Amino acid sequence: MGLRTFYIKTTQWEYWPSYLYYLPLFPFFLKKTISAKSLVYFSVTNPAIFLSGNGTESKYQTLQILPEKYTPKSILINKNTELSKVLLQCNEQNIGFPCILKPDIGFRGYMVKKIENEQMIENYLAKFPFDTIIQEYIDYQNEIGIFYHRLPSSMNGKITSITLKKYLKIFGDGESSLETLISKDPRASLYIDLLRNIHHKNLKKIYPIGKEIVLTDIGNHSKGTQFLNGNHLINEKLTALIDEISLQTGGWYYGRMDIKYDNFEDLVDGKHFKIIEVNGIISEPTHIYDASHPEAGFFAAIKAIKNHWLIIDQIAKMNVVKKGAKLPTVKEYIHNLKFLRHYSKELKRINQINLNS
Repeated sequence: MGLRTFYIKTTQWEYWPSYLYYLPLFPFFLKKTISAKSLVYFSVTNPAIFLSGNGTESKYQTLQILPEKYTPKSILINKNTELSKVLLQCNEQNIGFPCILKPDIGFRGYMVKKIENEQMIENYLAKFPFDTIIQEYIDYQNEIGIFYHRLPSSMNGKITSITLKKYLKIFGDGESSLETLISKDPRASLYIDLLRNIHHKNLKKIYPIGKEIVLTDIGNHSKGTQFLNGNHLINEKLTALIDEISLQTGGWYYGRMDIKYDNFEDLVDGKHFKIIEVNGIISEPTHIYDASHPEAGFFAAIKAIKNHWLIIDQIAKMNVVKKGAKLPTVKEYIHNLKFLRHYSKELKRINQINLNS
């Protein structure tokens, strides 16, 4: 990491590690668990998702709670599956190239890759010894994160956050190589190691003046995607669409849907979009990371997270009292957290090796 990158990621709150947003809220969390007389009561917020989506849930299984018409074609690949069987399943499901490979349990975009050929699948599976999802590539041009909640006693919910995802792009100047353009761009240069890895075949290529180059079209902040506050787009028609979807899930009451679409009007009309991921209780209202918004800031982000935790508190308690949801034991929950801690370290390590290979 260069000095400039280090300075920016240290001084600009948008890039601060996530634990800094949550440490100040620990007393609040502790107070709520005491009030609920349970350390794990929040784990029944979303009965349709394993432990309500605390990070250990299968992303493949979570997508299955949605109506099929709204999701990409996806295949769960168990670890150590032979390449020939993987390719056969892709052929049976009519998933061609490009496609997306990503961990079945994942976060922050680690090891999410756009795959162009069979060799890339083979290389990926050789490096990643865990269950994986192969997903059809959705070539809609835009991506949005919609944060939604609905009380179990109600047919109608509320959208509390919309995040527009701006993919990292630069433009050719007819003189400079791609690597030079990346190193000169204020935002792209912060992700130069990642982008060198993704575009290693074209780093010396010179693009014509004005040629748009999409550096990454995977909508993760860790891959350079900029999160923009889109809360002005919240409206009754869009909320009704998410209501309709939520009511078909069998118990997804809280979290964020990440959706790819071509234009917002079609999305609101329920057309030409795909839900590529559903998140639960650990998901964030990611509009808080739009540092350009006049109301944004580190303390505003903490406040927004706290307000969303209040929603979790309300839904979870309703599920326990009114629906009789069975809580896991503290021992069971801690066991899952231990697994997540070990798995997270491995995922980060493998992702870093992949970056540098």
